[in-house]
Amino acid sequence: MSFDPTRFSILARRLDGIVHKMQAALIRTSRSGVISSGHDCSCCLLSAKSELVTVADSIPIHVMVGPDDMSRTMHAHHPVLRRGDAFLHNSPYHGNSHAADLSILVPVIDDEGIHRFTVLSKAHQADIGNAAPTTYMPTARDVYEEGALLFPAVKVEENYETIEDIVRMCRMRIRVPEQWHGDFIALLGAARVGEREMLALGREVGWDALEDYIGAWLDYGDSMMAEAIAGLPAGRATAETRHDHFPGTPEAGVPIRATVEIDPVERRIAVDVTDNIDCMPCGLNLSEACSRSAALVGLFNSLGQNIPANAGSIRRIDVKLRENCVVGIPRHPTSVSVATTNIADRLASAVHCAMASIADGIGLAEAGSTEGPGGAVISGHDPRTGNKPFVNQLALGDTGGPAGPREDGWLTLGNVCTAGFWLMDSVEIDELNFPLLVHERRLVPDTEGAGRHRGAPGCRMKLGTNGTDVRLMYASDGTQNAAQGVRGGAAGASAGQRIERSDGRVEELPGVGDFVLSPGDVVICDTCGGGGYGSPFERDPVRVQRDVAAGLVSRERAHQVYGVVLDQHGVVDESGTSELRLAFAQDLAGGATP
Repeated sequence: MSFDPTRFSILARRLDGIVHKMQAALIRTSRSGVISSGHDCSCCLLSAKSELVTVADSIPIHVMVGPDDMSRTMHAHHPVLRRGDAFLHNSPYHGNSHAADLSILVPVIDDEGIHRFTVLSKAHQADIGNAAPTTYMPTARDVYEEGALLFPAVKVEENYETIEDIVRMCRMRIRVPEQWHGDFIALLGAARVGEREMLALGREVGWDALEDYIGAWLDYGDSMMAEAIAGLPAGRATAETRHDHFPGTPEAGVPIRATVEIDPVERRIAVDVTDNIDCMPCGLNLSEACSRSAALVGLFNSLGQNIPANAGSIRRIDVKLRENCVVGIPRHPTSVSVATTNIADRLASAVHCAMASIADGIGLAEAGSTEGPGGAVISGHDPRTGNKPFVNQLALGDTGGPAGPREDGWLTLGNVCTAGFWLMDSVEIDELNFPLLVHERRLVPDTEGAGRHRGAPGCRMKLGTNGTDVRLMYASDGTQNAAQGVRGGAAGASAGQRIERSDGRVEELPGVGDFVLSPGDVVICDTCGGGGYGSPFERDPVRVQRDVAAGLVSRERAHQVYGVVLDQHGVVDESGTSELRLAFAQDLAGGATP
């Protein structure tokens, strides 16, 4: 097929549109708030050879790497694929991210019985049958202590008929079975939308022409990545971040190292994460899919270009892992219950920082850590609905965006490995759906990582209950180890959480929490600010003026940290600022602290 750029662009948008339709169907028909409101779900398209073709607006930690191995598992366990088949998959030992990300794979079989593509839908579950009512089991010493149901590409539909034995088994294990079943049907429906649309597209343009296009699309991704790498400076750097200590981890926390080497001549980047500790007896370890995806997230973020995430662009990146490593390839039955967030975010940030160490103008600072009580899994019984049980994960207010070489940190980033696609909850919707009262959600002044470009400020939430006890379970990070700045940028503020009981007692909460919030109690959660990029004295004074006017930075911090003088009207005093910054520079040259 001769290359036609117009046809190429149209087919690219058509395929993206199909994946968008899948996501829309999943979001609009799911039962769980974490999916319908939080959009903690993803869809993608794979070739018959298990190559990642397109992910549209999916969550990177779900789909950068993993769907390819999941597809290969489907092929290995089911050598003969037929139209009408569907497979349930959530095993992190067979390519999935972690057990809570339930996935459906549907092979697209043409009218001649030939397997042409695979569509995949994935959605995060607040309850996946764990021993406790939570998505995450951070203290589980192995997969058996987690208790989650695992499905390594198990057939759940044949000839478009659901295999009800599987469904009955799941319903018996899930605390809110109707909610789970609704999400399961939504996943199936989304995958069937993708199958229907791909069959129609194949009949319209021809399967051979479509497969030729896929080859060209992957080569385009390869060329875009090659061009981006060719424009980078050659270099090698190692950066280290650190996850807070909690049960099952070293007392000093978990150091996460990444070594990045850029070869602009060969147009390749290597990321080596083998110099990390072995897997730990807890749920923080990463699955292989999350180890590779988190490293890629850090690189794609650092490049800052519009490069398609597909098998073509990814083949320019060599991610080196080792077995039995906390950021590597875990051996069953190692627990990877929390694989998509805490350590994954620290790994992506280590890649950010390593890239920034190689040269100014690339990389990012460290992102603020998340998953405190504002992101807890809540459970209980709601007296407003006849005491029916509920389980859901909150996403009430993580910010955490790291500063970059060209702009300030993204205010609503949340987990760095979700790239902002996991949306922040509506306060009103949460209060309608669950017996909760959100007393406060606001940005906290002076919590940003200062820099030429600043990190996002932290957020404070105050959360209570509406007439009943609510159990909250979470696994936070960033209380002991704040988000680092790079190239002279400052760290963001650290996280914190506490309960103010109805009787006046105040309880500081640990990094891993499991507690009951009773009527009259209030939990207060402060999230991390993102790290800064470059010296704060290089920040445009007008930007500092705007931050002061917006209440994000105090006048005192503007003066002491950024070296900016404001007059009585809050406007930059240019001569005073120049003199102050010169004085600070002289003090620093002399070894003093301004």
